[in-house]
Amino acid sequence: MPISLVQSCKQTSQTSQIHGLMLKSGLDSIQFPLSKLLAQISLQDIHYAASVFKHIKNPNHFMFSTMLRGYSVSDDPRTGLSLFNCMKAQSQSHDFFLDQFTLISVLKSCARSLAFGYGFGLHTIVLKSGFDLFLNVKNALLNFYCVCGRILEAHQLFDELGERRDIVSWNTLMGSYLCLSRHDLVLSLFRELYVDGFTISVSSVLSVLSAVGEIRHNSLGGCLHGLCIKIGFLSNLNVVTALISMYGKHGYIHSAHLLFDETDVKKDVILWNCLIDGYAKNGLLEASLNLLKSMKHKNVQPNSSTLASLLSSCSASGALAIGQFVHDYVNELQLKLDVVLGTALVDMYAKSGLLGKAIDVFNTMQCKDVRSWTAMISGYGLHGQANSAIMLFNRMEKEVCNCIPNEVTFLAVLNSCSHGGLVAEGRSCFKRMVEVYGLMPKIEHYGCMIDLLGRNGMLEEAYELIKGLPIVGDATAWRALLGACKVYGNVNLAEHVKRELELIHDKHPADELVLTSTYAVAGMVQDYTYMSARAKHLGKEVDYGQLGKKEAGFSSVEV
Repeated sequence: MPISLVQSCKQTSQTSQIHGLMLKSGLDSIQFPLSKLLAQISLQDIHYAASVFKHIKNPNHFMFSTMLRGYSVSDDPRTGLSLFNCMKAQSQSHDFFLDQFTLISVLKSCARSLAFGYGFGLHTIVLKSGFDLFLNVKNALLNFYCVCGRILEAHQLFDELGERRDIVSWNTLMGSYLCLSRHDLVLSLFRELYVDGFTISVSSVLSVLSAVGEIRHNSLGGCLHGLCIKIGFLSNLNVVTALISMYGKHGYIHSAHLLFDETDVKKDVILWNCLIDGYAKNGLLEASLNLLKSMKHKNVQPNSSTLASLLSSCSASGALAIGQFVHDYVNELQLKLDVVLGTALVDMYAKSGLLGKAIDVFNTMQCKDVRSWTAMISGYGLHGQANSAIMLFNRMEKEVCNCIPNEVTFLAVLNSCSHGGLVAEGRSCFKRMVEVYGLMPKIEHYGCMIDLLGRNGMLEEAYELIKGLPIVGDATAWRALLGACKVYGNVNLAEHVKRELELIHDKHPADELVLTSTYAVAGMVQDYTYMSARAKHLGKEVDYGQLGKKEAGFSSVEV
């Protein structure tokens, strides 16, 4: 009786009752019912399954395989690798054997825990044991290499499959290239897939639609829409959503809305979000608001992603009134101010000039992640409050246990230090980024440090920092230093920097003008021969009376 009930249990609490009944009746000492119980528990609660497995005196091959499968889909895949080692150790004294299902489970655990060395060793076992003849094992290996970012090995394995590859093989490699933003290769693979006569799946179409949306290939997007109609994929909600997203990215928002109105699929919140985001990204914010109101009339409850996307567009365009309307809408619906929505509001208010409002929202948020703290730190920096940005960063480090600053956080801090002239604090943060958190500085971080040192007259130190750049031949950092040389009239260093810019073959007339401005600041305008030669190189005369002056700028204010 308990055995027939096990598979009908949907919750762990129900399965645990069957387990208790088995303990009372002594069925837990019989391997067949115990194996059935373990198979059910391993998919519900791997930790509970592990506690049951631990008390089994002589687990058989099926029990090991069951646990390996459970770990491969759990939040603790690395433990599955340790269990596989135990299984191999016991295989010498027990009648254990490797099968394709065991190997697939372990390869999934390797992929989910990014254990490349372990998975590479499994590949050797697969070849030696002859399991490379099984297509599902080869596809598991292909997925493992793709997830670990070893795209060359993955493509080589894909080529080795030859005529044996199936639609899973194609989709796996296409998905990997999509994650790497190699959209051209996604299109190339899809064309080859179509020409070879494979039956195209929904996953195939979703990958190629995402790629086409990113490269803005309008005509191909229309062809794919026609293909989806031909093979009957417009009844699939995910495909319709991907098509609307693609049209939105291409700027064909009318086509997106037409498809939205004509589709027969039930419109969920994700589909509404996609259309609203398309309007917002194309600058049609008022139309986005009208859609938001229509969404309410259709009794579709918006979520944080709906409003966060709209707020992000408000931040980019400076549409404060619409951003405040969205905030009022959140309060009207009494939506929870979660991490996504709260962070979007903080960012919108900070970029719109209302730092006080941003601080109020930030303090109201009960849950904050690294993006929330980074948005608030960046907000302080935008408003010239570098000391407040540093204090908030220190508070984040001390008070928040599971909130580790990332590269974007340090970029916001260093940018604040640069504009606030906080040299010591900037040096300290740059050092902590590398030594404490093990993050590799990018060119943007070096640019902030060079700008910070340059603004404070520490040109030689900035020059030494540039020479240690991990990216050879980057013009951005050199130009930041050249600008600092102009401010302090350091002609010798400016000349050297200009030569470095010429060596990396990144010439620009602005570099020449900055150099002549440096001579002007240093009071060396009388060196007319040098200056006229430089002006001739530019192909026009330089009005030295205008050096150092800037063209009038303008700002737009929403009314």
